[in-house]
Amino acid sequence: MTLKEVLTGLADTNQKLLLSCTEGSFTPASLLNSLSEIKLKTQAHYQPGLYIAEINEAGYLGAVLFEVKREN
Repeated sequence: MTLKEVLTGLADTNQKLLLSCTEGSFTPASLLNSLSEIKLKTQAHYQPGLYIAEINEAGYLGAVLFEVKREN
């Protein structure tokens, strides 16, 4: 699954989520509109309620890209 697919799935739900990284907190929809196509093609894993992490070339979880938080 790509980061674009993960973000699209989250944006399509009615859940109010913020995805946090070192650069700030963003909605899934805003990330879809602001991230580069190369970044959106990154293989990723979504752990509901916790994080979105990249999947490295060996197929293992890599760095956490975004921490998942509930929007207040």
